[in-house]
Amino acid sequence: MFLNVLSSAGGAASGFSSIFFLIILFVVFYFFMIRPENKRKKAAEQMRNNLKKGDTVTTIGGIVGKVIAVSENTLVIETSEDRVRMELTKWAISTVNGQTELPKEKKEKDKKQENPAEVTSSQKDELPEDVVDEIPAPEDDEPKD
Repeated sequence: MFLNVLSSAGGAASGFSSIFFLIILFVVFYFFMIRPENKRKKAAEQMRNNLKKGDTVTTIGGIVGKVIAVSENTLVIETSEDRVRMELTKWAISTVNGQTELPKEKKEKDKKQENPAEVTSSQKDELPEDVVDEIPAPEDDEPKD
């Protein structure tokens, strides 16, 4: 009878551990899958809402064009020098190529490149070494007579 009580207590502990494992698994899924996806959706929505005239955009179909007009749900892009204009919905825009403001890192790099006399040790690592032609010249494989 005493063994029966111990085995039922052990069953409750294993039930608790499996519920605890499921909770931990859900938390891991949330932080590694659900939360990053929500951040990407929010960033894409913000990017689409901040579109303005003059931006260069790429659609989900790969069409590249310059924004001519923006309305609440649609925008008009000009795709070539022939002034071909297309009206698209905002959700069809995948990336904005022509950003008016540079990211902070690019601004710092541009400032450093303006004064080439001052080269730091970290910039020396970034500078390309001498370019070497790695493609050998073709050799004549034909036997000479």
